[in-house]
Amino acid sequence: MIDFSSKSGSAHSEQMQQRPLEGLLVLDFGQFLSAPSAALRLADLGARVIKVERAGSGDICRSLYISNMELDGDSTLFHSINRNKESFAADLRNPIDAAEVHALIRKADVLIQNFRPGVMERLGFHYEAVKAINPAIVYGEITGYGNEGPWVGKPGQDLLVQSMSGLTNGGGLSSGSPMPLGLAVTDMIAGAHLVQGLLSCLVRRAVTGVGARVEVNLLESALDLQAESLTEYMNRDAAEAQPNSPQPPKPSGIYATSDGYVSVMPREQHEAKVEALLHATNAMTSQQLTSALESAGYEVSQVLNWRQLLEEEHVKGMNMVQSITRGNGTTMRTTCCPIRIDGIQFRSAKGSQKVGEDTAAIRKQLIDPIP
Repeated sequence: MIDFSSKSGSAHSEQMQQRPLEGLLVLDFGQFLSAPSAALRLADLGARVIKVERAGSGDICRSLYISNMELDGDSTLFHSINRNKESFAADLRNPIDAAEVHALIRKADVLIQNFRPGVMERLGFHYEAVKAINPAIVYGEITGYGNEGPWVGKPGQDLLVQSMSGLTNGGGLSSGSPMPLGLAVTDMIAGAHLVQGLLSCLVRRAVTGVGARVEVNLLESALDLQAESLTEYMNRDAAEAQPNSPQPPKPSGIYATSDGYVSVMPREQHEAKVEALLHATNAMTSQQLTSALESAGYEVSQVLNWRQLLEEEHVKGMNMVQSITRGNGTTMRTTCCPIRIDGIQFRSAKGSQKVGEDTAAIRKQLIDPIP
């Protein structure tokens, strides 16, 4: 188990080369997107992440296709959030397999899971059971709606949470039809929140030696994502706070041009000066309209698609695209960690693993012979 407090001062060059979470052992029991995305971020920052998967079928996300794209037998979604990990296959209902996982837990710093409430209790891997094996472990869990209340049993699926949280219709203040965001945003933000909680508790553990249980749910993460708009809504007077109340029009939003689109931020002054521009956008190219609005003092940008984005020199300079390779040589391109520390960008060429690909090696290295 890693001891952050025992790190002695080393040469600056050595610190620059070492990822900040090196020596940390993380067990990723996650399924789908939220918990595995949190484990991925820890892996990118240097932790050794072992994905504990169901023997045979593995994480259901392997066959969850947002599009029809797959690579080497698994969905591209799975590849994107499970790179840079190891895979340990186990049947948690099997006493022998469970004993091996207990051995891993004894050596782990962090355990992450996002099963529905009650599942880990039935399997015997809930927080109290894990804490009995390893009192200093930091146990992270993501649920859809928390562990108590009328909505506990509802499926914690991103689209459903977006719908119930107000994200799909601007909190009811939008006059248009509800529209979900085109990304699994509640999953991803919940994963980010879990990482924040885990790291804060690891810092506390380095000082006190005390482990922790970190709880995050998709609904609260969605509410936090809307904090600015919710705060405005909750502090209006009663008349203004009515759902679907008319909002004063502003020259803001996305506008079509002759060759694409531009987006414009709102501004109270000079609206009359650009009104003609905003009614004649189809006669102008995106570059022409962008230049005209910038000259009028507006904050504006062209709306790029992914092809255009990846061709931009600024984006190329960021070096956010990396190639990852599986053990069998299959290669794909994906994004890398967006966090830089001491000027270092963390990249890893290690792709996702086949189900149980590392079981034998992990068993030999980390699991003592089971009596």
